[in-house]
Amino acid sequence: MDKNYGTYICTGCGIGEALDVENLTAAAKELGMEAKTHEALCGPAGREMLEADKNDGVNTFIVCACSRRVMQNEFNMGDETITVRGNIREQAAWCKEQPSDAKTQETIDEYTNEMGADYVRMAITQGKKIELPEPYLLETLSRKILVMGGGVAGLTAAKEAAKTGYEVTLVERAGVLGGNALGWTKQFPTRAPYAELEEPTIGALIAEVEADSKITVKTSTEVARIGGAPGNFGVTFKAFGTKTEWDAPAKVGVDEQDKIDKGQMEDPNDGLQKYTAENPDGEKYGAVILATGWVPADVSEFEHLGYADNDKVVTNVEFEAMVKDGKLAGINSVAFIQSPGGEEHDMDFPYTNSVTSMVALKQAKYLREANADAKAYILYQHMRTPGNMEMFYKGIQQDDGIFLTKAAVTGVAASGNGCTVTAKDTLLGEDLDLDVDLVVLAAGMEPVTKYENSINLAYRQGPAFLDLDLFDGYSDSHFICFPYETRRTGVYTCGGVRKAMPMDETIDDATGAALKAIQAMECTDRGVAVHPRSGDRTYPDFYMQRCTQCKRCTEECPFGALDDDEKGTPLPNPTRCRRCGTCMGACPERIIGFADYNVDMIGSMIKAVEVPDDDEDKLRILALVCENDAMPCLDMAAMRKHSLNSLVRFIPVRCLGSVNMSWIKDAMSAGMDGAILLGCKYGDDYQCHFVKGSEIAAKRMDNIADTLSQLGLETERCAVRQIAITDYDTVSGIIDEFVQEIIDLGPSPFKGF
Repeated sequence: MDKNYGTYICTGCGIGEALDVENLTAAAKELGMEAKTHEALCGPAGREMLEADKNDGVNTFIVCACSRRVMQNEFNMGDETITVRGNIREQAAWCKEQPSDAKTQETIDEYTNEMGADYVRMAITQGKKIELPEPYLLETLSRKILVMGGGVAGLTAAKEAAKTGYEVTLVERAGVLGGNALGWTKQFPTRAPYAELEEPTIGALIAEVEADSKITVKTSTEVARIGGAPGNFGVTFKAFGTKTEWDAPAKVGVDEQDKIDKGQMEDPNDGLQKYTAENPDGEKYGAVILATGWVPADVSEFEHLGYADNDKVVTNVEFEAMVKDGKLAGINSVAFIQSPGGEEHDMDFPYTNSVTSMVALKQAKYLREANADAKAYILYQHMRTPGNMEMFYKGIQQDDGIFLTKAAVTGVAASGNGCTVTAKDTLLGEDLDLDVDLVVLAAGMEPVTKYENSINLAYRQGPAFLDLDLFDGYSDSHFICFPYETRRTGVYTCGGVRKAMPMDETIDDATGAALKAIQAMECTDRGVAVHPRSGDRTYPDFYMQRCTQCKRCTEECPFGALDDDEKGTPLPNPTRCRRCGTCMGACPERIIGFADYNVDMIGSMIKAVEVPDDDEDKLRILALVCENDAMPCLDMAAMRKHSLNSLVRFIPVRCLGSVNMSWIKDAMSAGMDGAILLGCKYGDDYQCHFVKGSEIAAKRMDNIADTLSQLGLETERCAVRQIAITDYDTVSGIIDEFVQEIIDLGPSPFKGF
């Protein structure tokens, strides 16, 4: 694309009052640009001026005004044009420091104008380096959806996707559809007054799916392998017992299968030739929905509750089966224990939430409906009944035969034909000794992904999702901002494999996952990113001639977008890519980049900052800022007129994982006095949109310490700080603290070189 530039400086929203506009236009002229000014570029008259210039041939617009996070439609000049945003409003005009003993108003104005001029220079430099991206388009694209799991979540996802016109293949390992819902006696109420349990609807849901011509159902089948990428997944299936001459597999019940999955018992079918590859070449799918469900959490570790050696102690799942099989005869009293108690008396069983609370209420109602003289005791630490289920809870409270109290259970002991439950710290203000016929423990809902690899990916990074142990076995890409998404683009989760949830929430969840799968296919068809940089037309370009096969890019990519070819060279899968740029930051040879975001472009923007070499008070500090948390945090601070230190120059980056350490080295070599990375929180409180970008950047910054020492620079001149999007009230202080550390160190010895 032959670029024809237009540079524009807005003077509205207080910019003209805070900054010397002539100084800004002079900065533009230094780089060969004649900048036009306007009092409101985003208004009708401003837009008319931009459109007129477009008609005159301008195709690269450099707009120095407000943050690029706002007014995106107003400054979108079309797909065949480039728009670069220079932020002189939030990062200069709105964040001016206040006069103090150290700085007069005249000094502040001088420093603020220097900030504005630097942002104009950086925007123009970016405009010169940027190229118009061309989307990556697959030669052939599949719009079929694979749904793994035939429970409520999988059935709903298949049904909803088919309703929109997409073909679906539903795969279920068991011989029948229905999953855990087949074992339910009744369901929670779904209509006012939310007092009576309802008959299961799973049968109707199964019938609806089996009757849908757009849904192909494969029972007694597993997914053996998934290769490829969104729009072009190649899937191979394994079918159980499809050849009559093979040994018939032993029947394994739900409870037995749970124990097999957890490694608590041997699989009786181990060693049997029980599979046949149904399609060795793989069928093609555009997206995958993982709805393989949950298993009851293990409660045997709580020895004082006696589950391992007392047959009068069962889990809530086992009690549900007893009710369905009509085995409540002779049971006149039941204690429903919601938390393990013991020394940790304020904790709940693992993987429990509102679902287990509501299940206890439902099962207590079972007992009372089966025997009007029966007594149910619900001992809890936390009772959760969100939404309309609060009315169901209140109805249960009115039943004279159901007793609820907060209590710490200290022990369950066999007593005659039943058990004695001891508890303390109750709402009654006294300890309890309950003699009951049966004890029911509130086993939580663990995702099957904690125990088995359901997905079987043919990826260089391995067949399963990574780091599941850090997130209790759940496979979300980002549990706060991006529900349904996994670490593998085009693969989405819903239902119990994503989190514990009741049936109505599961139905909503499955519908959302189906929509995400459709979005992934349609975005892939257009050659744009699906998330989190939705609509991004770029993808990483590799200059393979200089690749050393160090494999850093393949190992650090959070999403498995890179495989290896037979020589060990990175093999990109562009439709898997989420455009974070982590591969670009990892590459020591700097051979990876995007059309509108690359090592040279950001490096040139850093060099565009004017670094005074004759004034020890005018230090220059580079801040590379994550666009997802830290950048909006800074914008919100400026909107509230919080001061941002005028010695710092902020450059947004896609993710701290994309930061190439050459930027830090070049900045320090050019005389900048310090460099700070501002990114998402990581560790137990991780918030990174790209999973571990901040964590990776922190490790790289540790490694750069040796380089700084070789240059004769203090390692304290470079730092990483974790910034949440909600830290707008404290971010100024965090930056000021680092700036003060640099001031104490003094100017860089490289100034003037």
